[in-house]
Amino acid sequence: MGVGIKEPTRAGRMSGERFRVFQEGRPDHERWELVGGVPMMMTPPTIAHNRIAGNLERLLNDALSDHDQSRIAMQRPGIELGSGEFRPEPDVAIIDAEYEPDQRFVERAYLLAEIVSATDATRVPDTESKWIDVKRSIYLAHVACEAVLIIEQDRMEVRLDTKTPAGWSSQTLGAADDLKLAALGLQCAVADLYEGTPLQPRRGRQRSA
Repeated sequence: MGVGIKEPTRAGRMSGERFRVFQEGRPDHERWELVGGVPMMMTPPTIAHNRIAGNLERLLNDALSDHDQSRIAMQRPGIELGSGEFRPEPDVAIIDAEYEPDQRFVERAYLLAEIVSATDATRVPDTESKWIDVKRSIYLAHVACEAVLIIEQDRMEVRLDTKTPAGWSSQTLGAADDLKLAALGLQCAVADLYEGTPLQPRRGRQRSA
């Protein structure tokens, strides 16, 4: 990790507060993140990226409907994470189920997930760190967070961080493994995250002649 996410905003860089004002003036369909004080517009995600995010959201909500209905999973929620010059936007998160009709941002997330995109390889200004690694550091520092998922989209691989009484525990899961999040009621195959993608095509019924 080792990225200073608590540093004050440097001269010439945009603060988190200014970035939120900037976002308010942008169209809803645009996706922006603040990376080291620099606003960056994220490129549109691939179809596979969207499919994985949708699968994860569905699997989590199915689990939560039985395990804990006070929480919901949602794609691209606005969450006040990080500080200073960083404002990431997770691909999927678990948040409290109760919210106001016009609410955009929440301050607590219990799971934070990223499907790795090309823009995540961007180097954060004045560091040697990739944006995906900085985001993971910010997610792990979020007090309410219980689990962090970093999901590859070009291969079946998931990096899972789970909070334990002794601290964070990390593991890397492959195609043959199960993804287990007992605190959130989830148990599924890693392959289930990739259903409907080129890595795990859907097996539809063949049409009769």
